[in-house]
Amino acid sequence: MDIARRAGVSQATVSLVISGGAASDQIAESTRQAVLAAATELGYSANVAARSLKGGRNHLLGLYTFEPVFPTDQHDFYYPFLLGVEEETAAQGYDLLLFSSVTSAADRSIYAGGANRLKLADGCVLLGRNVRHEELNALVQEDFPFVFIGRREVTDGEISYVGADYVAATSAMVAELHRRGHERILYLRAIEDTEPTRDREQGYRAGLAAAGIEVDERLIQGLADPAELSAEHVLHWIGRYGVTAILVEPTEDNRLVDALTAMTDGARVRFPEDCSIALLGEPPSWTPQLRDWTRFSLPRAEMGREAVRMLVGLLGDARSTSHQVTLPCTFVPGDSIGPVPRGDQA
Repeated sequence: MDIARRAGVSQATVSLVISGGAASDQIAESTRQAVLAAATELGYSANVAARSLKGGRNHLLGLYTFEPVFPTDQHDFYYPFLLGVEEETAAQGYDLLLFSSVTSAADRSIYAGGANRLKLADGCVLLGRNVRHEELNALVQEDFPFVFIGRREVTDGEISYVGADYVAATSAMVAELHRRGHERILYLRAIEDTEPTRDREQGYRAGLAAAGIEVDERLIQGLADPAELSAEHVLHWIGRYGVTAILVEPTEDNRLVDALTAMTDGARVRFPEDCSIALLGEPPSWTPQLRDWTRFSLPRAEMGREAVRMLVGLLGDARSTSHQVTLPCTFVPGDSIGPVPRGDQA
């Protein structure tokens, strides 16, 4: 009541200003300033939401994921991203606020209840495969500071992101296979037309062009779930199209690797004796006890760190425009590619 009396407003108005929330946006800025000034004069310690409402910093960075990151089947994939974000947030002198969804995983939303919940933080790092692009568009229109881990596009404007250079990494993988004599290289892509998939396909086509190999569109195949890859698929492609090598997008869990292991355990297809195979990414929880598949490794921890550095830079310059950075991947030779099988050589 003391704050309301000092500011000359109702107790309800004081509650709205101090607690924050979507309804507080209806409060005039002059009234908001009067309430916060009265609170300061009376020694009231306003919470971080109130501090952010007056245009200041609360030194909180948010982290929001478009899917759960803690289930055990995804933990190892997301962990390096989260580690990089946490380490760099501390190094920058900020605290980290993890936004968990108030809805089910299938209906995960930034705007649950109609309000942008991320505004509790100065800015936010976002990541996840199952992106709601309409929500990214809304954040851009609000001019809310955020950086996405992974290349993402929106229809209205541009967003800041830190991505892995899938184009260069995939092109280099094609070049490595061509160096070993392969020309009939099949690209097994995901069905969803996401930015990472488009980048991998661009790299595949660029790699073939650099090797002087004409693209055979029949060798770009789609599979709804890469974990369903079977010996029947591989033998069909070998027999019908003369395929000697396969590039496949990995899953964010171990299902693809489990399918490949089951295939080789059945001895119907041997890699690389019958066909070479390389992953356009990495198994999320590879250990020395598992097969060392040929692949490229994403700089996941560094992507998380760079996303935080980029976000802090955006917060420090109100005139700053969006930034896009791609970081190089690392080739891991593994043991699943080799020369063209002798029976397929001319």
